[in-house]
Amino acid sequence: MWQTPITPRVSETDGAGHINNTVVPVWLEAGRREVFRILTPDLSFATWRVALVNMNVDYLAQTYFQQEAMVKTWVGRVGTKSFTLYEELWQGDRLCARGAATYVYFNYEKGSSEPIPVEARRALQAHLKE
Repeated sequence: MWQTPITPRVSETDGAGHINNTVVPVWLEAGRREVFRILTPDLSFATWRVALVNMNVDYLAQTYFQQEAMVKTWVGRVGTKSFTLYEELWQGDRLCARGAATYVYFNYEKGSSEPIPVEARRALQAHLKE
């Protein structure tokens, strides 16, 4: 599991006084940085090899500007050409949102998916959610 601290910003707060629901997917993506590093170690878009194909978020509780948040990210599944991440957003002791994101290993020059390299697959599997 990876843990990514999030500092809420005033600009992310909406008129209802909580973090806007459009911000949560961005925060969850912030938790994927080390996953991206497994597949593209230098994080260069010139050699980028993943494409997001599905994302879902369940909102369970409101989040607020006044308190730090934490994104927890696990690998939920690793297939031949794709993998799914399981994510949770916590604020204090409250689970505020949970989600899943599926990526394919993608060759942008060819415009098609490819098998995830063996070493990358092993590195992803080391973070499987139990």
